[in-house]
Amino acid sequence: MKFSPTAKAAIKSHSCHFPEGKLTNEQLERELGVWSASRILDRTGIAVRSVAGPDECASDLGFAAAQQLFAQGSCAPSDIDFLLFCSQSPDYFLPATACLLQHRLGLRTDCGAFDLNQGCSGFVYGLGVAKGLIETGAARNVLLITADTYTKYLNAKDPTVRTLFGDAAAATLIGAVEADTDLIGPFVFGTDGSGAHNLIVPAGGMRHPTSSATALVRDFPDGSRRSLQNLYMNGREVLSFVLREVPKAIDQLLLKWGGSIDQVDHFIFHQANKFLLEQLRNELNIPTSKFWLQMETCGNTVSSTIPVALQSASKQGVIRSGDNVMVVGFGVGYSWAGAMVRIH
Repeated sequence: MKFSPTAKAAIKSHSCHFPEGKLTNEQLERELGVWSASRILDRTGIAVRSVAGPDECASDLGFAAAQQLFAQGSCAPSDIDFLLFCSQSPDYFLPATACLLQHRLGLRTDCGAFDLNQGCSGFVYGLGVAKGLIETGAARNVLLITADTYTKYLNAKDPTVRTLFGDAAAATLIGAVEADTDLIGPFVFGTDGSGAHNLIVPAGGMRHPTSSATALVRDFPDGSRRSLQNLYMNGREVLSFVLREVPKAIDQLLLKWGGSIDQVDHFIFHQANKFLLEQLRNELNIPTSKFWLQMETCGNTVSSTIPVALQSASKQGVIRSGDNVMVVGFGVGYSWAGAMVRIH
């Protein structure tokens, strides 16, 4: 592998995979009895969620997405120099799921591989790592797989989160190209761990191991029904965090980029839910024609929402070569990240 000092990292190809299981608003209306199907759609922007099967893990979804990418002819498994696996629902505590996927996908044994334990900002973090690997000469082709099965963390009777999350995976090929300017970057990153308790699965790790007590399901004043082994989200606090930090991060990103918000061709933000995204769009005065929404048929797929939206917009011909796209992820952690991407 020869290193070129003029090589720039670029997104070359992407593919997505959704599990066969589906959860519709009509099912949620019948099972939860809290909101009508039409109200769920109006508030969340979601009509159907993809749901992994009982024995289907994030690595299975990621494997399928990567296989689709290889089938497109963009590259072969032997071309991959580094595998990044971004997920908060790994197969095991250890080993890293990336190592399992390296073997399963038939990647070379001199291929680097590790996991990123990031959620909604994970795709942008992965882009940053891939850019660093490529532009320092450590790799020429990086396979970034994002995959989550958040539905396995949800209590079936909890309306506060079950209306939002779906499962999916995306495989993105980031490769070295000869270019005069950056095709990925600049970046902004942010972290505020003081809000970690507002979006969390409290029990199951080393800090709070599972037990009969953590499995006990309770009804909470906020309308949620869950155990400590289920996902908890304080929606009001998460919304406040997003509206406080994301506009500032976008201002910082535009300053680094040296352009104005009007010069951005497309905005693809983490597809959390329609209500939150519309709040952001209005605050930033972004035209609806430039602002992408892609959650109606799959739900909030956590680390995969941005690449899912990128692929959808590209397939529909909305995003074309030469376009400047702003990608911004935000959520669990609290963590946020933004980047400019010039479509290769």
